[in-house]
Amino acid sequence: MKKILMVGLLCFVLLLGFVGYRFGSALTQEGNPIPYLISITKYELSNNGYEQVLETENGIRYVSQYEKKYPLGMAIEYMKSKGWEFKEQMGSGLVFVKNEEEITISTKQYSKHYFLWDVPNEVIH
Repeated sequence: MKKILMVGLLCFVLLLGFVGYRFGSALTQEGNPIPYLISITKYELSNNGYEQVLETENGIRYVSQYEKKYPLGMAIEYMKSKGWEFKEQMGSGLVFVKNEEEITISTKQYSKHYFLWDVPNEVIH
């Protein structure tokens, strides 16, 4: 019984160490890290390209993998699927145009592997 408990405890400590190594200081940058870790786990287990983290009164926050060759690719692809055309990047904001209307999506690096992007309600509805 003690061996099983020790193996379970060791696995738990290794899991915590892996999460701490993978995300480092990013864990607490957005407040409660639980919704972000759950969404990243769902993202890694699926093949969607992005995963919803949370919904606020202003819009929806998504998480995607950060790739050096195409860093904000999934945010741009998502907006294209909604009929918006990418115009330019202004700092951490991505500007899109549709029917003479402009909208900006804010992006944020979450860790060296993932980034967050916020889609306003105007795009969703």
